[in-house]
This record gives sequence, structure tokens and C-alpha cells, in this order.
Amino acid sequence: MLRYIDWGLVAATLALVIGGGVVLYSATRTFPDPWAFVKARAVHAALGLGLLIAFTAIDYQALGRLWRPLWLITVVLLAGVDVIGRTAQGAQRWIPLGPLSFQPSELAKLLLIVTLAKHLDGHREITSLRQLVPVLAHAGIPILLIIQQPDMGTSMVMAAILIAMLFAAETPLRWMGGLAAAGALAAPLLWQVLHDYQRRRLLVFIDPGLDPLGAGYALIQSKIAVGSGQLFGKGFLHGTQNLLHFIPEQHTDFIFTVIGEELGFAGALIMLALFALWLWRASAAAMQAKDRLGTLMAVGVLALIAFHLFINVGMTVGLAPVTGIPLPFISHGGSALLAMLAGTGLLLNIGMRRKKILF
Repeated sequence: MLRYIDWGLVAATLALVIGGGVVLYSATRTFPDPWAFVKARAVHAALGLGLLIAFTAIDYQALGRLWRPLWLITVVLLAGVDVIGRTAQGAQRWIPLGPLSFQPSELAKLLLIVTLAKHLDGHREITSLRQLVPVLAHAGIPILLIIQQPDMGTSMVMAAILIAMLFAAETPLRWMGGLAAAGALAAPLLWQVLHDYQRRRLLVFIDPGLDPLGAGYALIQSKIAVGSGQLFGKGFLHGTQNLLHFIPEQHTDFIFTVIGEELGFAGALIMLALFALWLWRASAAAMQAKDRLGTLMAVGVLALIAFHLFINVGMTVGLAPVTGIPLPFISHGGSALLAMLAGTGLLLNIGMRRKKILF
């Protein structure tokens, strides 16, 4: 099976992780202890590579057979956030583990992919509402628990994974259209349950000038930073917007602004080319999978990374609302990096088992 390891996917992943560590140093070099972030990235990357190897080695079909207990673990962890979770920046999303903390919603994305793929694989076709409702409940319960934290960004990612996997499972277009219509009808109700800061983010997405020193500040500054980089950037470690801390969360949600300002359009293009390679190899894994279960899992991981990439880059240049969605493999955040490296391992797992072993 080792002959079928996708080295293109491995190379793209390692390049993004290593490049992310370099960009993270630039984003945090003026912090009181910048090396703390670099050391944390090194530890997270080492643990993540261990998870990548583990998820490559364990047969994905064996993981699929455990879908019920894995789904239950997902729900218990997300519910546990409300009980023992740690609050930071107005959201209760982390479970403390001694000096460290763990964000269950990041693990929930990966576990949703595994469990939902097996659930959908049990229905060769979804031809009735009776078959569709349990699938929607399967994803809907974790999504509602994440909204409760509140974390609208992660809930949007989970919804995107659900839609992509339903499409890959060949759900009839009339049901997909019905879900889209239901979402449109529910939009006014969702507006009522949003917190004030979430409503302001949506409003300044339409017009950042509504609150230039408040909710629109991050968006305005990020567009200035990316635009000021021009073609080749100001040079590594020479970004003024970054250096003077004009950009909030420049090491997490807005780390793409550091790339745009210091490395310019050329640097951003290289980063996007690496992501394009990653997504291409993920698509190949989905198309070459030996069974429907493998295809569904690969599509789920592909949707996870693609949605993160589109929303994170889009929000820094004003093409998407500001949400707390990290840039895959690059933003600071241990839970997200671990989950995404594990997802990459799952893709390698599916790819190297695409052919039966012959004796």
C-alpha cells in the first residue's frame, strides 16, 4: 500500500505547515514572547504529524464502523463545553486540559466527516424525506451545540461539509433545492438569534464605513495591509501594518494579511498554488477511492479545507464577512492544525487503499 502514498499531497501539506510557521513568526515577532508561538507551532506540528500517520495507518473502513460511538463522543464533548468550558473573547469554546486547552469544535468537524460518510453510505439513495431527516439530525445536533457557544464560523463550516457530502451522495436536486429554500426562509429568524457583534460584522461587510473604528476596523485595516503589499510585498519582516499592530488577530484569523503585505501578490499566489495542489490531490483521492465510503470521506475533508480557505482569504479582502475561521495549516491554533493534519492523513489513507492488495 505504501506504493500508493500521494507524495504530492504530502509535499503540499508540509510546505504549508512549514511556511505557516515562518509567517507566524513574522506576525508575532513584536509580541512580548514571540518564540512562545513558534515553539507552540512546533509542538502542534509534531503532534499533528503523528495524527497524520495514525489516520493514514488505520483503515478508514474500520473508522467508519465506529461511527455511532464517534458521533456520541462528538456530542458529549460539545455539550461538555457548556459545563466545563473556558470562556475567551466572549465565547465559550475551549475545554481546559491543565496548562493547555482543547477546542472540541475542531475535532467535531473531522468526526462529522467520518460519521456522516458512514451514515450516508448506509443509504444507497436518498429518495424520501424519511431518509433525509435522520441525516440532517446527524449533522444538525452538533451544529446547534456549536451555535450555542457561540461560534457561527464553525457552524458554517459544518453546514458546508453537510451540503458537499449530500451532493456527493447524489441526493436528488429537488431535496437540495428544498434545503436551500428552507435556509433562505430561516434567515430572518437567524438574524434574531445572532449576537450584537455578529450582526455588526454582517452590516460592516456590506459597508465597512458604518463603523470604521469599531466592527469595520479589522476589515478596513486588513484591506489596507493586503493592498499595500502590491506585487512583491514590502519584504519579509518589514510589514508596517503588521509591525505596528494595526490588524487585530494578525496571527490567527487575519494571518493572510501578513502574507499579502510582506510577500505581496507573488507570495499570496505561491500560497494559493500550494492550496490548489492540495485540493487537486484531495479531489483525486475522492475520485479514485475504491468505494463510496472513501469518496464521501474525501469529499468531506476537501470541503473542510476549501471552505476554510475561501472564507478566510475572502474576509481579509472584503469578499466574505469576518468570522473566526483560521487559514488552514497556517494560522496559530493547535486544535485546528491537529484536526486538519488528521484529515490529510485520512485522505492519504483513502488514496493508498484505492487498489486491492494482491498476493
